[in-house]
Amino acid sequence: MKTDKEKLQVLNNLVAHYGYQYWWEDTNRISDWVSMILIQQTTEKNAHKALGNLEPYLTVESLQEIELETLQELIRPAGFFKQKSNYIKELISWFISHDSDFDKFRTYSTDELRKELLTIKGVGSETADAMLLYIFERNVFIADQYAIRLFNRVGFGPYKTYEEMRKDFIHLTEGVPHDLCREWHAAIDVHGKHFNKDKNMDESFLSF
Repeated sequence: MKTDKEKLQVLNNLVAHYGYQYWWEDTNRISDWVSMILIQQTTEKNAHKALGNLEPYLTVESLQEIELETLQELIRPAGFFKQKSNYIKELISWFISHDSDFDKFRTYSTDELRKELLTIKGVGSETADAMLLYIFERNVFIADQYAIRLFNRVGFGPYKTYEEMRKDFIHLTEGVPHDLCREWHAAIDVHGKHFNKDKNMDESFLSF
């Protein structure tokens, strides 16, 4: 079993290597929030196209009032548009039920808020953690497939499930700057995409 120090070394070396990515930093948090639904099971390009179509409607009020069929057509480029349109409606309804106020959630513990998010149709573990990290500014670890494959490949684990890896890494997020925590996830995914294109790439920079 690798040590916490070695895990942190890999994470911080990734960020040092790829630099800050500044993901999901739109001043309109509703835009970023909806994009987390759109990005599911599609490419970044298609999600961005769908989000661009939604641009005039990216407020709580507009997304609540928009006809479901209209919403479906606007997000069609992201695929699974009928499913995702329902998920967006569910997300907005949930937010409205909490007074559409992000500040209200400051009283929630991270675990409490995660449980709440997981009650929203279309929000699974990975999406809930992305929302916690980027929308609600909580330090969490996103144990997505890029993370699992990376850490298994370089001798950690073996990790088989999302929750298994999350449980083993979540404590590493305590006490680190929130900006760095955000960038761990971004760097893992950027590296994973590079590795998928070149399975022979040199990963020696990840270790001591």
